[in-house]
Amino acid sequence: MRKNNTILKKQFLFIALFAVSLFAFGQSSSKAKALLEEVYDKATSYDNIYIDFTSTLENAEANIKQETNGNVTISGDKYALDYLGAQQLNDGKKVYTIVPENEEVTIEDVTEDDNNVTPSKMLTFYRTGHNYEWDILQSVGGRKIQYVKLTPIDSNTEINSILLGIDTQTKHIYRLIQTGKNSTKTTITVNSFKTNQSLPNSLFTFNAKKYEDKGYYIIRN
Repeated sequence: MRKNNTILKKQFLFIALFAVSLFAFGQSSSKAKALLEEVYDKATSYDNIYIDFTSTLENAEANIKQETNGNVTISGDKYALDYLGAQQLNDGKKVYTIVPENEEVTIEDVTEDDNNVTPSKMLTFYRTGHNYEWDILQSVGGRKIQYVKLTPIDSNTEINSILLGIDTQTKHIYRLIQTGKNSTKTTITVNSFKTNQSLPNSLFTFNAKKYEDKGYYIIRN
């Protein structure tokens, strides 16, 4: 079955948003903002980050529950994402979305518009456009996970709220829960978080000839 590229792109952008926010506000709001700043400062101190994650999409009304694993490596403005049987590379100038099932590659410029979420935007996504609340504290496998609730100020957005679960010891994000106004809930849980890995020089490089030789259809937008 041919993958729907519009849906795939939306899923990629959401995962990328989560991933790079990892690389990356009364009293309750101030505490929440301060904790998020600690997460940002900690994440940006690393040369690179590797994250293995599980993504769960749920909508009880539509009787939908889907679970998928993926991973992403981030270094500065570059990232390599493997998710939903497809890959996405960002080399800092271009974004390459590779869909083996469709034998197709889409190449787009990295821009500052809303359709292309770049690391520079994702690092600061929570700093504007949201109200912040100090939420619940949970114990998960002996780890203390403090949740911060982000509510979009823009009432026209499709997002109702975002919960960020932060490990209080490491200051790494452990879980993100996004609830849409259509009652769809997307949960991303970090299974493995590694930093300052030895990365091959070719990791963020797109080899066009490799895919041309395989007969892939290459779309340049």
